[in-house]
Amino acid sequence: MTGRRAVPAEKRSRHPTEVRRRQVVRAALELISEQGIAGVSARDIARHAGVSPGTITYHFSGVREIIAEAIALEIDEYYTPLMAELRTLGPREALSRLVEALFTPETERHWRMWFEYWLAGLHDDDFVDRQAGRYATWQGQIRDIIVAGQDAGVFTSGDAAEVAVRFVALTDGLALQWLRGVPPLTGEQARDHLRRFAADELGA
Repeated sequence: MTGRRAVPAEKRSRHPTEVRRRQVVRAALELISEQGIAGVSARDIARHAGVSPGTITYHFSGVREIIAEAIALEIDEYYTPLMAELRTLGPREALSRLVEALFTPETERHWRMWFEYWLAGLHDDDFVDRQAGRYATWQGQIRDIIVAGQDAGVFTSGDAAEVAVRFVALTDGLALQWLRGVPPLTGEQARDHLRRFAADELGA
């Protein structure tokens, strides 16, 4: 009887570190979207990723690091292509496209992940710091669109930074109501609130 001979350790293929980390992070992202942050453990992530628990501890300092990277991945995959598209448009068209993109079936997971990040921040200052950075970036991107529109004469003058803060705050509130459905709010209704905000604040 002949059996399979073990492959010598030096000849075994290994995934590069970044490939393995991305595999684990994406598995965590799927779990968080299904169960929420509180329901995810290192063992769950390992099982979902098809790796050993030892792989988790080798590549990450703990579950908190994995969760932070998973949410960062979700945010980047949503915002990076969207902002790249907006940069090809004029200010008025960019703001309109942004509003249209915010409350769609494709963005539901993104918003659920974002609010999971909020909840994590109640118990972890590191998450608070990371989210503060995300908000600063997001508000800055909105401000840049507004400033470009003011410079082009298509938006009314005013404090662009303050308008951006209010736009983001309104967006968060609408997203939470849209997800919870209490009181009922459709995606189109949410977008209409933002359109009216833009018209009132910017004449857009």
